[in-house]
Amino acid sequence: MDIVKGRIVKAKAGRDKDKFFVVVDIYKNTAYICDGKTRRIEKPKRKNVLHLAPTAEMADEFNSNRKIREILKNYRGD
Repeated sequence: MDIVKGRIVKAKAGRDKDKFFVVVDIYKNTAYICDGKTRRIEKPKRKNVLHLAPTAEMADEFNSNRKIREILKNYRGD
């Protein structure tokens, strides 16, 4: 399973370990991720793809912070 734009991923390392994010962009071996709350779409976190675990889920629409929060909330089952 590849890490592609729109994929829901889980952080494996760093201060955000075990948190879920949506990949909003990819550049070489770097993914730009956001969760809509602490990491907003206006300023996504840059993270090495080796530090991310892809899930089977894809986000269809992730054009706003509110939508990203809803997607992740539904995925986590909160």
